[in-house]
Amino acid sequence: MPALELRDATPEDVEEIASIYRHYVLTSAATMELEPPDGIEMRRRLNDVHGRGLPFFIAEAEGKTVGYGYAAPFRPRPGYCYTVEDSIYVRAEEAGLGYGRQILAAVIDACREYGARQMIAVIGGVNEPSMAMHRALGFVEAGVLRGAGWKFDQPQDITLMQLAL
Repeated sequence: MPALELRDATPEDVEEIASIYRHYVLTSAATMELEPPDGIEMRRRLNDVHGRGLPFFIAEAEGKTVGYGYAAPFRPRPGYCYTVEDSIYVRAEEAGLGYGRQILAAVIDACREYGARQMIAVIGGVNEPSMAMHRALGFVEAGVLRGAGWKFDQPQDITLMQLAL
């Protein structure tokens, strides 16, 4: 596996981010989004995350963007201000090489520095690789919302995992 380099995402990265995410929106229940967001929407999300002081990283190997990860507020109400939700996506052809775990570890570290106290993973569908990655970094299963998602014309379970920071 080539060495992974992590850096802060910039507006110039939004097309790559949208490209990576598009695969998951169209082919998996990892996200409950039904239409892939374009670069304009991904730029809005990037600006929102950075505007809050939260991490949004790009992962590169041999000069190629292989994934990204960020943390965003878990819920909008003020009482959740110390809880964040992670989002980690790796280019489909690079999945299973350990990149996601390295990205998630960096997001966790940055959120600790930020002052977050809890991190939540909201994992759509039956996604054992994502659950295993989160478990490997200390997350525990907090519950399953049976049929709470709807994608591909069928209900999807949503697994919640949690890490005390």
